[in-house]
Amino acid sequence: MANVLYITAHPLAEDESLSMAVGKEFIDVYKQTHPEDDVVHLDLYQADIPYLDADVFNGWKKLRSHSSIQDLSTDERLKVGRLAELGGQFVLADKYIFVTPMWNFSVPAIMKTYIDAITVSGKTFTYTKEGAQGLLKGKKAIHIQSRGDVYSEGPEMAREMGHRYLEIMMDFFGIEAFESIIIEGQVKFPDQIPQIKEKALQTAHSMAKTF
Repeated sequence: MANVLYITAHPLAEDESLSMAVGKEFIDVYKQTHPEDDVVHLDLYQADIPYLDADVFNGWKKLRSHSSIQDLSTDERLKVGRLAELGGQFVLADKYIFVTPMWNFSVPAIMKTYIDAITVSGKTFTYTKEGAQGLLKGKKAIHIQSRGDVYSEGPEMAREMGHRYLEIMMDFFGIEAFESIIIEGQVKFPDQIPQIKEKALQTAHSMAKTF
């Protein structure tokens, strides 16, 4: 049995978003072919994802000085507690499915906020004399991303920062098995949207079985 985190970062539903539609196909097929696994859907637009703000840093500072959790302000306690919950949930998972659009060459801001929340020394990575080392070795992840233009080839490749960002962070956490399903070109080639979508759905259907 594996613990699976299905992490979506899109404000729209499957009938309005290609990335969400392909993500749904992937997770539905995954559940059918892995009925013994425990799948949790984390919708970042509906979840409480705290920013790393002054409350968080002040709360962490107090805890490092051996203060009791009761010495934190209400806001500090709530935010620090939620960050610990999110980090613990991520660490306990065995597989991660990220679903995002490409916005302004990157991921939606809420995804960056979430990655900040789980990038914690001692949980997802640790510092050593040889440098930072990931603590999540043996786990696997996949990124399902839609792009309006084509960024997988040519000069546009250098502009895409969302998938590359997640790839870098997964590697930082020690997750070496990082796959992707990229849906691209639907804005550039609107007449090809049905074919683009169908190809992505077929890919998701196939990859979900072996993920």
